[in-house]
Order: sequence, then structure tokens, then C-alpha cells
Amino acid sequence: MATLHPLQKMVPELAGVLVALANIFGLPPPALCADASPLQLETKLPLGDVHGRIDHMAIDLKRKRLFIAELGNDSVAIVDLASRNVISRISGLKEPQGVGYEPSSDTLYVANAGDGSVRLFDGNSYKPIGQIELGDDADNIRIDAATNRVFIGYGSGALAEIDPATRSKIGDVPLKAHPESFQIDPDTGHIFVNVPDAHGIAVVDRVSHKQIGEWSIRNRGANFPMALDRARHSVLVIFRAPAELGVFSAADGKLTSSMETCGDADDVFVDAKRDRVYISCGAGFLDVLEPDGTGYRRIARMPTISGARTSLFVPELDRLLVAARAGPEAPAVWVFRPVP
Repeated sequence: MATLHPLQKMVPELAGVLVALANIFGLPPPALCADASPLQLETKLPLGDVHGRIDHMAIDLKRKRLFIAELGNDSVAIVDLASRNVISRISGLKEPQGVGYEPSSDTLYVANAGDGSVRLFDGNSYKPIGQIELGDDADNIRIDAATNRVFIGYGSGALAEIDPATRSKIGDVPLKAHPESFQIDPDTGHIFVNVPDAHGIAVVDRVSHKQIGEWSIRNRGANFPMALDRARHSVLVIFRAPAELGVFSAADGKLTSSMETCGDADDVFVDAKRDRVYISCGAGFLDVLEPDGTGYRRIARMPTISGARTSLFVPELDRLLVAARAGPEAPAVWVFRPVP
């Protein structure tokens, strides 16, 4: 666990504020931030001439290639992390939102909001090898290695189950409204699904393809990001209205704690190695949390750039990758190295 500066213990976001002020006035970063920050910006990988919103990311670990859904650009960028360059770009898509790499079939899945299609590409050449029509608003993708299945949220309320061997949809899990982020618990086989328009969190049994529970949400809305803290048997959900983390018991859905977060969050990840939580927010910040009793406390709030709300934590590479859309700076992937 990182040793915190005494001032950080009193005001967790102080380091981020000082860095922001230093950036504004063109000063070098203060020593407090350099010494105590739990994330260090390692590099920025330029994405080139890319416009509009950037959505989710996925990775091919074997080739160390990063896939970036460039929703506003109707494209997916392929970044080689070894050379730190964009080596290819898949164009002609329709508002790509979700991407997922399935290693057993060496296939890249791209979910398109614009036409509801899921387009499949060869994992080496990136040539098209198939298409699955879901009909409407294809969104988040999850690869379930335990069952060798691909799950994709779409439409007015469903999770599609895809068999990678046949590259076809083999089932649907009906939901009450459009699913946002969802997570598969390998310990129980349950799928927890954010369903903001239904004001709740759905619990799905992935074997029976049925919803077996629903956690109602009161006085909170826009629950988009989600992560599992398996060590604490908790489901972490970030709300945008208000900007807040909710910690739910995975066993019964009880809200055990909550705390304020940065605004317009779209991704949250658990760093099990360091027992931390990373939240990326479109308001232009990263929040870093650590456990505190039944909940969490913020140990840093780090400035990024407005609109940089999607991210990907890759434990195997020990890096947090943040997608920064075009704005005050050129579009790029910001690569953060957790410390210590």
C-alpha cells in the first residue's frame, strides 16, 4: 500500500488539485503529487485524425494489441502496445460502442449502436469474417472464458449469448430495459446488469438464461459503470445522478456503503493486486479508492481531460489505459502505471 502524505490523508483530492493548478500556470508538478500519486502517467499514445466520442476498449494479450471503439468516428483503432503505434483501423462501422476479443476463436467482436449489428473480424488480419444482427443498440461486450461464450447487451432489454465456435447467437436473456455495464461472477455464475431505465440492477443466472433477482435503486440514477470486488463479495456501481459509488452485497443486493465520485463516470475497475479501485470520469478526472471498513475512501483525484471517461485496466500488463477524445489535446490513449 502506498504511503500517503499527511495532507493527502486529510484531503484526498489535494494532489489532483495541485497538479491541475500546476498545469494551468505552466509550472512543474508539485513534489507532493510526484511522491504520493498512486498512478503515474507513463506515456500518451496518439490516435491520429479521430473525431467525436470514444467508447470502450479491449485487448488481445497475446499480440499486445489494444482495440478502441471510436464511436464518433465510426471506426475501431488497433494499437500495438509494443511499438506504441496505431497499426490498423477498421472503418465503415455504425457507432461502435463495445469491443471484445475472444482468444479461442481469435475473433474481434464489435457492437454497433447505429444499426444493432455485431461485426466479427479475424484477430490477425482484421478482415471481416461474420456479422450477427441484434436489431438495435448493440452495446457492451463480455467474454465469459469459463463457459466459452460471448455476452452482448442490446436493444430495449436483452443480453445476447454468442457461441464463438459457430459465431452465432444461441440465446437471449430478457431484461426490463436496455443494459449498460454488466459483470459475470465466475464464483457464482451470476451476471449483474446495470439497467438504469428500469431504475435497478438485474441479477441473471447464466445457465438458465433467466433473471433471478432485481435490486431496486432509490434516489439515484444513471447507473452505468460496474465492477466486482470479489475479495469482498461486492458489486461496485457508479451513478451519475448524483455522482456516487454504491457498494452492494453480491449475496443479497443490500447497499452497504456509498461515497461521492468524480462526475460523468463510464468505467470502474478493481486492482486486486493493490486492493484499489480506479474510476474514469468524463468530467476530466480519475478517482483512486482504497477499502475503508465496509466501503471505500478516495486516496487521489487525478486530472485527465474533459471527455476522457472510458478506460481499461489490464492486470496482466499492470496498466490503466484511458481514452482521451479530441479536444484541447489531440486524441490519445493515456497510459498510467500504478505505483508502487
